[in-house]
Amino acid sequence: MSVMDTLNRRALLSFEVFPPKTDAGMTELCGENGILRRMYSLHPDFISCTYSAGGSDAGKNLAVLDAIQKDGCCAPVTHFTCAGNTKESARRQLQTYLNHGIRHILALRGDPSAFRADNGDFPSAAELVAFIRQEFGNAFAISVAGAPEGYPDSRPLEAEIELLKQKQDCGADCIVTRLCWDMDAFRYWLDAIRSSGIMLPVEAGVMPVVDQAETVGQVLSHSGGTIPRSLCGIISENWILPSPFVKDPFDANAERKKADFREAGLEYTVTQIQKYLDCGVDGIHLLTRNRFEDTALIVRESGIRNAP
Repeated sequence: MSVMDTLNRRALLSFEVFPPKTDAGMTELCGENGILRRMYSLHPDFISCTYSAGGSDAGKNLAVLDAIQKDGCCAPVTHFTCAGNTKESARRQLQTYLNHGIRHILALRGDPSAFRADNGDFPSAAELVAFIRQEFGNAFAISVAGAPEGYPDSRPLEAEIELLKQKQDCGADCIVTRLCWDMDAFRYWLDAIRSSGIMLPVEAGVMPVVDQAETVGQVLSHSGGTIPRSLCGIISENWILPSPFVKDPFDANAERKKADFREAGLEYTVTQIQKYLDCGVDGIHLLTRNRFEDTALIVRESGIRNAP
């Protein structure tokens, strides 16, 4: 059953993994007793694999997707970016995915640091969606990104919603949101897209709060979103001196603080998922960072699936 068919029956649960840079990392993720095999026990509807802007890790991306496809436990979904892609290169890569049985694309603009309007044929993800539909018809299901707090480097939220409407009109099937911890902002955005005529199913993208440096760094370097007061409190109460970004902190309580932060962060993540589900989203997309134990705990405690 395809991901879109499942969406017509119930809310989705899906995971994001990234392609490791080393052969040892690939074995740990895709091997016989690897992370992927353990993640299947959580019964995800699909697992997506990231694809860097410009496609520098596209080879390992395909190897991970091949493993998911071969195992046959859930659908493989590939990220695919505008950045650096010409129509010719996109056509070739997309045909390769089809040849490997991968029939679901998450069509993205790509990170701003790697994106320039003059280094490819697709000024935005809307043009990429239109191209995929023109060249491949309905061979692919196409998900697109939604930004509940907008993008830190670009236009106002209203303009981003209009661009999302263009993605729908060009043939997108589903929305996966960027990281958003501010539930008031998320509810406003969800009401706004529905009022504007965007009726695509929405999966909420959720990054588990398990590592202090990773949590703060994600906001500062990527999403540019708001850290709510409750999450700020968890960060402050467990702040590692002099900074969580220091490899060898002098804080004598660093290990205890890391453990306390993880415990509080996991509880925060479970509560956030429950709030998303109360909003009526069509699924939860967990950015797993290739971590099984954290993912399993969140799935189990949130009640999305029966997890071991």
